[in-house]
Amino acid sequence: MGTQETYPVDVALIREDFPILDRKVGGDIETPGEGPDDTRPLVYLDNAATSQTPKSVVESIVDYYYGYNSNVHRGIHHLSQEASVAYENAHDRVAEFIGAAGREEIVFTKNTTESMNLVAYAWGLAELGPGDTVVLTEMEHHASLVTWQQIAKKTGASVEYIRVDDAGRLDMDHAAELIDDSTAMVSVVHVSNTLGTVTPVAELADLAHDHGAYIFVDGAQSVPTRPVDVGDIDADFFAFSGHKMLGPTGIGVLYGKEHILEEMQPYLYGGEMIRSVTYEDSTWEDLPWKFEAGTPVIAQGIGLHAAIDYLDDIGMERVQAHEELLAEYAYDELSAFDDVEIYGPPGDERGGLVAFNLENVHAHDLSSILNDHGVAIRAGDHCTQPLHDKLGVPASTRASFYIYNTKEEIDALVDAVDDARQLFA
Repeated sequence: MGTQETYPVDVALIREDFPILDRKVGGDIETPGEGPDDTRPLVYLDNAATSQTPKSVVESIVDYYYGYNSNVHRGIHHLSQEASVAYENAHDRVAEFIGAAGREEIVFTKNTTESMNLVAYAWGLAELGPGDTVVLTEMEHHASLVTWQQIAKKTGASVEYIRVDDAGRLDMDHAAELIDDSTAMVSVVHVSNTLGTVTPVAELADLAHDHGAYIFVDGAQSVPTRPVDVGDIDADFFAFSGHKMLGPTGIGVLYGKEHILEEMQPYLYGGEMIRSVTYEDSTWEDLPWKFEAGTPVIAQGIGLHAAIDYLDDIGMERVQAHEELLAEYAYDELSAFDDVEIYGPPGDERGGLVAFNLENVHAHDLSSILNDHGVAIRAGDHCTQPLHDKLGVPASTRASFYIYNTKEEIDALVDAVDDARQLFA
């Protein structure tokens, strides 16, 4: 492992906070750690799917369950008040982290997908109709593509796609052609989970607003890996997931400009989100609670707060620098193989992931071989099936990096790929 001077972050110190990284893998999955073949050190390179969780985040959740487990906004007893304060503080912390004006603009959901669906159903069903257009990109995650596709079918609106060129970059001339006065929503991924492309979202926001449209930014791969300020972007909506940024599963965030959220009707109905109810009608609670029906994600919100604290202690500029260092290193090392095809822009123009294929080897077979070497990666279409169709491949192998990864782990990946090359030669 490199020294602190080798990397923008202190990798050795960070790794001490992640006990799972000391795992050895390769034995019986029914009794992990007990089989005689558990001899391969885990090399975890599947962070774009889910990051690992540091001890401080786990401890924050344990503290909640052991110390003040209670429902929020419903009781006047001490535990409920304590839990309510912690839950509300988590909204405040998220708002601060992404540059929102306040907790009123931060809605907790289960994940990015639910955040997308919330806007599509609460705003899209009410506002879209025949003649309206939703503009996406060709590299959208299914959470965006499928959701707006289905909403368009329900409303009579149409969906159009900004082209991605052969280098994996967004065609901004085509974007300027597609985004016009018929456009009602522009929904774009900030960092592609397949190509690693970093989308110029602020420029797209300007285009959208010039034509009276809103912009929704899918930040699932950007908020964990780089500084994000929704005000600087001028995003109308922005979404991300806690489990990709050291937090627990089961929590996502929807940011929305306050005046837009005020105008929207709730997506889910029930407890917690109402102000008053009669047998004839109901009125809604203030933001953001009117969009958080039922018992909310209390423990997960507290865990997300702790995850943000952890990332802020490192510094998001340094997190980004580490990601980019590893991505460029992996790109260069894999590019040395003439039978490996890498998708997306050059190594110095991408987020912290590399999707690739080995010639004449299916991604799933390659993933299985890498697993035999203890290297955990993702194989498949990464919820971007139309993009893979455009690339002309059924699937790809994706290695994705985070703050606890090292160049030595990328070397292990490259060595495993080389072994696969020899096996299939």
